[in-house]
Amino acid sequence: MSQTAFSEDWRLSQRPPSTISSSRGSEDGLQSVSSWPEANGSTPTSSKRGFLSIAKAPKPISKSRSSTHLLSSRGSESNSITETVSSRESFDGQTNMKPQKSGGIFQTLRKKASRGFSRNTSPTSASFDAIAPPPLPSLPSSVTLNNSNINVLQMPSSSAAPASYSKRSSRKQQKKQDLPTASTSTISPDPDFTLDTNLDEMDGIITPSAVLPSTSVGRLSFSNSATATDSPSGSDWDLLHGQSSSFGTSEGGKLGVPSQIGGRAPPNGSGSGLVFTDPFSNVSSSKKRRSPTSHKVSPKSTPAAPSTTAHGSQKALPQIPPAALPPAGDQSWNPPESWAVYDEAPAEYDDSSSDDSLKMDRNARTRDRTSAPSAYTYSQTLSTARTPQWKGKERMDDSDPIGPKTRQFTGPGTVHYALRIYRVDGHYHMVQLPLSATVKELTETLHRKIESSSRETHRLYLCERGRDRLLAPIEKPALIVKRRLEQAGYEMADGIESLGAEEIGFLLRFVFKSVRLGGSQEEEPAFEHFEVVDLTGRSLQNIPIILHQHATSIISLNLSKNPLLEIPLDFIQSCENLKEICLSNMAMKKVPHSVRNSVLLQKLDISCNRIVDLDDAGIGELERLSTLKVHNNRMDKLPWYFARMQSLRSLIISNNKFDHLPAVVCEMSGLTELDISFNSLHELPEELAQLRNLQRLIIVGNQIARFPPECSRLLRLQELDCRRNLIVDVSLICQLPSLEVLRADHNIVHSLDLSLGPSLKVLDVSHNDITRLALPAGLPGTLPYNLKSLDISHAKLSSLDDFALGQLTSLNILKLDYNTFRSIPATLGLLTELQYFSCSNNSLDALPNEIGQLQKLHTINVQHNNLKEIPASLWFCRSLVSFNASSNLISTWSEPPPNWNEPPPPYHISEVPSAKQSSRDRTEGPAAPLSFSLQKLYLADNQLEEEVFAALRHLKELRILNLSFNEISEIPHSYYVTKPEAIADTKSEKKLEGKADAKTETTPHLQELYLSGNKLSSIPSEYLHGLTKLKILFLNGNRFQTLPAELGKIPSLEVLDVGSNLLRYNISNWDFDWNWNFNKNLKYLNLSGNKRLEIKLYKAHDRSIGGHDRQHGPETVNLAEFSNLKDLRVLGLMDVTTHTTNIPDDSEDRRVRTSFAEINGMAYGIADTLGKGDHLSMFDLVIPQFRKKSTECLFGMFGRAVSFASNHRATKYLQEQFAVAFSDALAKVEKEDSQGVHHALRRSFLQLNRTLYSYLNTGMGARKSSHASLAMNRSTDNPIYKIGASGIVLYIVGKVMYVANAGDVLAVVSRQGSAELISKHHDPFDRAETARIRSAEGWVSPKGMVNDEMEVSRSFGMYNLLPTVNARPEIHQIDLTERDEFVIIGNQGLWEHVSYQTAVDIASSNRHDPMIAAQKLRDLTMSYGADDSTMIMVISVSDLFTPRTAVPVIRTKRKDEVADKNLIRLRPEVPPPTGQVALVFTDIRNSTHLWEVNPGMPTAMRLHNALLRRLLRNIGGYEVKTEGDAFMVSFPSVLTAILWCFSVQTQLLVQDWPLEILESVDGKEVYGPDGSLLARGLSVRMGVHVGYPNCEVDPITHRMDYFGPMVNRASRISSVANGGQIMCSADVIKEIQGRIPMDDTPPLGDLDVIDPALAPVVDEIRLIKYVVIPVGERKMKGLEVPEVVSLIYPKELAGRKGMEAIVEGEGSVTGSQPRFSVEQIKELGLLCIRLETLTTQRIFRPISQRKSVINLEEDEEEEARIFYADPTLLLPPIPENPTAAHLMLVLDMLALRIENALSSLAIREVDELRVAYAKFFEGL
Repeated sequence: MSQTAFSEDWRLSQRPPSTISSSRGSEDGLQSVSSWPEANGSTPTSSKRGFLSIAKAPKPISKSRSSTHLLSSRGSESNSITETVSSRESFDGQTNMKPQKSGGIFQTLRKKASRGFSRNTSPTSASFDAIAPPPLPSLPSSVTLNNSNINVLQMPSSSAAPASYSKRSSRKQQKKQDLPTASTSTISPDPDFTLDTNLDEMDGIITPSAVLPSTSVGRLSFSNSATATDSPSGSDWDLLHGQSSSFGTSEGGKLGVPSQIGGRAPPNGSGSGLVFTDPFSNVSSSKKRRSPTSHKVSPKSTPAAPSTTAHGSQKALPQIPPAALPPAGDQSWNPPESWAVYDEAPAEYDDSSSDDSLKMDRNARTRDRTSAPSAYTYSQTLSTARTPQWKGKERMDDSDPIGPKTRQFTGPGTVHYALRIYRVDGHYHMVQLPLSATVKELTETLHRKIESSSRETHRLYLCERGRDRLLAPIEKPALIVKRRLEQAGYEMADGIESLGAEEIGFLLRFVFKSVRLGGSQEEEPAFEHFEVVDLTGRSLQNIPIILHQHATSIISLNLSKNPLLEIPLDFIQSCENLKEICLSNMAMKKVPHSVRNSVLLQKLDISCNRIVDLDDAGIGELERLSTLKVHNNRMDKLPWYFARMQSLRSLIISNNKFDHLPAVVCEMSGLTELDISFNSLHELPEELAQLRNLQRLIIVGNQIARFPPECSRLLRLQELDCRRNLIVDVSLICQLPSLEVLRADHNIVHSLDLSLGPSLKVLDVSHNDITRLALPAGLPGTLPYNLKSLDISHAKLSSLDDFALGQLTSLNILKLDYNTFRSIPATLGLLTELQYFSCSNNSLDALPNEIGQLQKLHTINVQHNNLKEIPASLWFCRSLVSFNASSNLISTWSEPPPNWNEPPPPYHISEVPSAKQSSRDRTEGPAAPLSFSLQKLYLADNQLEEEVFAALRHLKELRILNLSFNEISEIPHSYYVTKPEAIADTKSEKKLEGKADAKTETTPHLQELYLSGNKLSSIPSEYLHGLTKLKILFLNGNRFQTLPAELGKIPSLEVLDVGSNLLRYNISNWDFDWNWNFNKNLKYLNLSGNKRLEIKLYKAHDRSIGGHDRQHGPETVNLAEFSNLKDLRVLGLMDVTTHTTNIPDDSEDRRVRTSFAEINGMAYGIADTLGKGDHLSMFDLVIPQFRKKSTECLFGMFGRAVSFASNHRATKYLQEQFAVAFSDALAKVEKEDSQGVHHALRRSFLQLNRTLYSYLNTGMGARKSSHASLAMNRSTDNPIYKIGASGIVLYIVGKVMYVANAGDVLAVVSRQGSAELISKHHDPFDRAETARIRSAEGWVSPKGMVNDEMEVSRSFGMYNLLPTVNARPEIHQIDLTERDEFVIIGNQGLWEHVSYQTAVDIASSNRHDPMIAAQKLRDLTMSYGADDSTMIMVISVSDLFTPRTAVPVIRTKRKDEVADKNLIRLRPEVPPPTGQVALVFTDIRNSTHLWEVNPGMPTAMRLHNALLRRLLRNIGGYEVKTEGDAFMVSFPSVLTAILWCFSVQTQLLVQDWPLEILESVDGKEVYGPDGSLLARGLSVRMGVHVGYPNCEVDPITHRMDYFGPMVNRASRISSVANGGQIMCSADVIKEIQGRIPMDDTPPLGDLDVIDPALAPVVDEIRLIKYVVIPVGERKMKGLEVPEVVSLIYPKELAGRKGMEAIVEGEGSVTGSQPRFSVEQIKELGLLCIRLETLTTQRIFRPISQRKSVINLEEDEEEEARIFYADPTLLLPPIPENPTAAHLMLVLDMLALRIENALSSLAIREVDELRVAYAKFFEGL
């Protein structure tokens, strides 16, 4: 429309109703009828749907409309025909609203397919031909229209509504009205108005409801278009649609249709009217009749334009003949289906939080309709403000007419929530709403403000997760905000009601904007081709016009993450080649109805929505549909018609609410893929076997315990993923003939008895409690198994059957990590196809020599074992590239065999030397195959000395060499260069001399060299320049005092760590000593820990420093500065004295540490690595005297192990701002609040996450606010919204430590040498986290990632996943005691490779120097394979209790004879005590029976032994000897012995026992009356006695042994105790109570002066507390003098005194043996009698079966062969409640009788067979 015409129409619309002309002579004639604004200046709105209208639109076609546009001949204007037919029957299935009763003739309009009608125009045509619509039925002749009776009804606003008007009165008035038939309804004629019935040239379409009978017959009644709030609707249907029963007119005076078909009359009782609207005119939404999203008719189905008069006005409407009107209730006329638009509003809208909130909405809606206005309080205040970060926008005038407007509905106790309502220009209104306030109540007041100065209709949108969504009138904005904030981690205590007043755009935003914008403010998308159309995250409300023109070319259409709620039917019908549609993440509750009409559709993705069911989806009509993805919805059932979808092959229904597999799934015989992961399935139905074509089944994350036997019929199943269930046995599935991949990790499989199918290639049963593995042999002469990959890591296997292993000859990958293997069978050499072998974290003593036969072996990982040497056969592995044997006991590696003289083998690796170089190496002499293949060698944490370099110099292709933490004191020159003839003499280790050209470099390709933690004081400097490719060099933890200047000649050096050395050299001696300015490519430089190093100012005038060329003249270089290191990322100067102020500052790309390694009296250390990224990904936080208080400090860590783009900026922001946020939060919490610190930590994390969003938008190049691009329309694909960081903070106040973490950065505390996790790993696989993720509309993929994007469920940032991934921390409070030694903080780079206990063990060896401990942890982590960014911090909290003193670090070689790597890491064993000694004897209860019947006993025994020995090292005991499972240990004091007993008993409860142990009676869990755990796993009894034994060293074991009466008495005391008891002699009790009295118990004797060495032990026992229970005098076996004994327990196990004592003896019966019921014993006895009867050639039958009458001779013969008797007389008597011993006695007797009977039958059978053979041979 032109601007002139528009202005004229607007002028006419503002005239009073009395002045509006209705005559033909006016400019627009009848079209000038208009509505009049309200008195307050606002124009009421009304959302009308379900109408047919003709509207006038401007010429430009708006991209946000998907309506039909048609050029007309009216001047320069264009007319637009908008056709909409409401589908009432489609919504009946979506809501509980019933259709209104009415006598209308067109209550229901049936749809009819009209594909041909939609194809009449070319899809590529820019203009569209006019197509006449089908004719409508005529009005009856008796119906006439009189224009003089037309009046305009102005509906008052809700604030001025008549007091007499109400819903109830309106309904009563309507019920009293008579409904006349069509034949009696007449309308008096009007000379000025005639109804046009020429349907071919009609200017509009008459709505059938316009002729509905009413009380106002003969009149046409018009009303102002009011909002749904102003006009109380007469049904739930009206309320749900946001519609009223009133009628209105559009701008320009055009007649509109009623807002609903078949609706009741307007509230004033007037008759029906004809209403026409112009949806494209520039008027407010109050004058429009429908939502902008209801334009769903494509341009190809445009009807013909009406003819116009010469003046440009439309023709008058002629009268409709009476005969043309069908009778009332007739439904024979059907509109074309292309006219249909399926209304989407009510069923699709909810508050998107949960089903419960949806119910709350409905309840509140019912309450609002039925209660009086004064039932609750509603206060709404509007204000104007600006978003702080939006610059350049003018503030709204405070004198604006809107002012503070308040509607009061008084009521007590109403809580109002503050919200911001944004405008598109960046300004916002502040409102306060109760939870029950709806959108239509809010928009009423907003309309008064907006429409007073705007001509465009505005609606309220919710912008979140990268998409805009039009809110329905029934939704509650305050409730939405409350739910979202709770999902984001906030609590009511955080003031949720006021948080909405702040900027929460990181979570959501309400925007009040023009309907013409339609929620889509992006430019028209451009397409290079139309076969694959991806419109993900475009905020589209409608299908772009250009797609209508190219519909036939579209094959794949992706509309995900758009608010588009419906797809036009004509568009779908036009997409003749459409095969794939993706509609995920669209907040839909129903599948668009038009989808069912895509007849060629093959793939449909409707995942990540809110779909509850598919009953009305019509998917069953898609006959060619083969793939259906419905994961992450709210479904708990599937419709019946799924059984008919025979073409469906893939069904993905994971992350829903199924508690059982729908029965209809088992009827879909064509399925080949089924994914039902992360539901609540407890079992699989037997009918699953009906899916005979099933090839892929995924059931991850359920609670399934077993597979039904019928699953053996799944003959075509190829892949089964059943991870993270409760499955006990997988042997049935393994036998399936077609199964190729089986993943069953994280279940409870404890026995792996496999008979593998012929096709099985991949088997993963890791993280199970497997204690037995047996693989049956295959058929002779054939390949037994085709298994390619076997993973049985993280199990509880103690041995591997050699025969079973030899059968797996096709294996490529074998993983045996984290078991308890002591050896590997020699049959490993038969696995000739093996490429990857890993057996880390076991107890291997040696590798088999047969490993040299594995010529295809590529990787060997045997780190963390007890290997003492590397087998010589390893030199023959011609394909080995990586060998990791770190953390073993290796002391030597032999050189290649001298008789090896074969040429080098062919190369099988990507990086190989050139042909020229290889030929040169061959001429040097014979070399083993390993010399030309090995590239990565990890031998860290062993006992290697410099002799190892004799073997290393043969490795020509090394890229990585890790020799950290060995016993190397020097590096021989021969390692760098070697004379050619020296290769033959490999034993020679003397330093070589001669000319450089006579020598050959041995490591030309070396890139990484790790020599940390050795005894090096120097390195050969002559040949460092030859390491031209060296990038990483670690020399920390050695004895360097100076570094050679030749290090500066390594041009490629990027990482150098020389921390914790003895560096103290004069910086001015740069000619001979190294200076960092020589290596300008350095990115990482660590000098921390060199306490003697001083950096002084010194300027050198030399032309050669830094590589300057002499021709440029002399230059001055400040050698004390670091400014020349442009690429420096990390600079460590902790404990280094600096006399220069020119130290680089911290920044987003640089971390500089200059503080001392002591905070508030606590020593700490930190170590990190860069990883693979170009930027920092981890930042540490250390703040001493936090808030200027000497008792407070902060430690923290932020970041991710893997570097992402711009992630360093976000991480740096968190590190800098946390202290400020936390300090402010602490200041706001109440001091008397016991949870104040918890609240402050939580609020700090959440506050940082919110401010980080603003920082990323304002500081990282986010787009500025504008009309075309707003924050609410940002796409979630923006990289800055995918930035995330984990975080942890330790807040120490006095001796209380608070730990808060989010993500995978964790903290572990060492308590008396035992690791205790004090944080939480937020793993999406965690069931509690999974439930939270699902409640926030997220989902977990089978890979364990949130929405298949994020590996953790809590994190800063990741706004594209918020609130599914939020920053709410897990908070722990720890009261520190003397037991606590140190805390380890580390990111995932550490915990992914090192267990919690191993980390504590490693740090314990250097617990007095946290810096060295942190560096050792980092270096060993790298040796275990970590290549991402790693950061580790060690804090010595024990310094809070013991003043820190300087402890000299003396590094001596350990002379430990123990061949256990875990024990060597611990404290050294104490010397054997002599003199007065406390002896402790231990024994496992019923161990003999457990060994006989329980397969988990071998693993349990190793756990038991490891625990006892670990505690002996930590507490200070001496292991004398072991006998079976019994230990004899000695202690220098009674207190130490008692502390060890207490520790053992408490830690036995938390061991990871095998499942078989926990299921036995001897190992089951036992709880006390108060719910405390009293027993779990192996039960150990203990006896303690003190005295003076005879001490003597054993000549065989060379260990101290004890003899004499004192030892005998200690042993007898132990035998008196039962399982779980600590029995003590009187002497022991006397000494304990004499030193540490019990509560309220006086000491038994004088308190002796406590030895200072025992002070920590005394404090520990006082913290534990104990209970003594006198037992009395007991007679000991073999001892004449009885002993007075007592029981002693730690207080937490005092409940054991109430446990029933289990009497043990030589013939005692335990629960570990099988239990039989009395009925089972009787059945076995009956079997015994039958067998014994058979030995007499008769048959036994109970007497009850005897026949009463014998009539036939054959019956007499039969009776003679049958033995009738009473079984009870032949069985031994069994009491009703027998004891276990009685049952065992009867069972033993019956077994003997059965054995005798079977022997007799066998002998008789042999005799009969011998007779038969004799007769046979006689016949011959």
